[in-house]
Amino acid sequence: MAATVQALALSAVAGLLDLLMPPACAACKAPVVTAHGLCPACFAALPRLPHPLCSRCGTPMPPHALVEDVCISCCNQPPAFDSARAPLAYAGPARALVLRFKTGREELASLMARMMLADSALPEGAVLVAVPLHRWRLLQRGYNQSALLAQSLARMSGHIHTPELLVRIRATPSSRGLTRAQRLAKVAGAFAVPEAQRPRVAGAVCVLIDDVLTTGATAAACAAALKRAGAAEVHVRTFARVAREATQP
Repeated sequence: MAATVQALALSAVAGLLDLLMPPACAACKAPVVTAHGLCPACFAALPRLPHPLCSRCGTPMPPHALVEDVCISCCNQPPAFDSARAPLAYAGPARALVLRFKTGREELASLMARMMLADSALPEGAVLVAVPLHRWRLLQRGYNQSALLAQSLARMSGHIHTPELLVRIRATPSSRGLTRAQRLAKVAGAFAVPEAQRPRVAGAVCVLIDDVLTTGATAAACAAALKRAGAAEVHVRTFARVAREATQP
């Protein structure tokens, strides 16, 4: 009886809040029926990545690629990770969602995680590892958006999320305006698996979680650290990715 009364009270409060603050689209703030969702216009405008995709880094490829299913960049310089996938390009409503997620809208993690799972299933038995923030950056922001995504993905998929498996051992300056080569140099050696966690990484299939894949430099540095600790495979899953052409000199 008490539980029923509590449920009715919570429902009444939720209804009152909807009247005072009607649910709005997570991307454009237009009125919607369900909180933390997208309006029909923004959902239709989500910039989905065109196929085929490189089987290694997940970047869109020409319909008639010359080198099987791997892009020229990955053939010339294979990344440390085994695969990377994102459901959306970092543009339009997807970019708006990421920016709001990074500036306080923590509740968007569930919406973004659902889109990620709908696009690409996680490897069976994999361990989820969020790209870590440096402790000073974490104190400044108050939360790690990648960890929130990993937590939501773990809850929805039944996979294990182990936040302490990977740490950022030194802060790095902003990557804005840097080429891929410069980004790779900047993050080299910035991540490590703590000694106490190495037995949990050895032989594991790890899925690295982040919000956006830009050049892949950070993901590659994280993957390299996990593989040095003995990870069998490292796969990258992000909500969105920047077109490679936009990040090259």
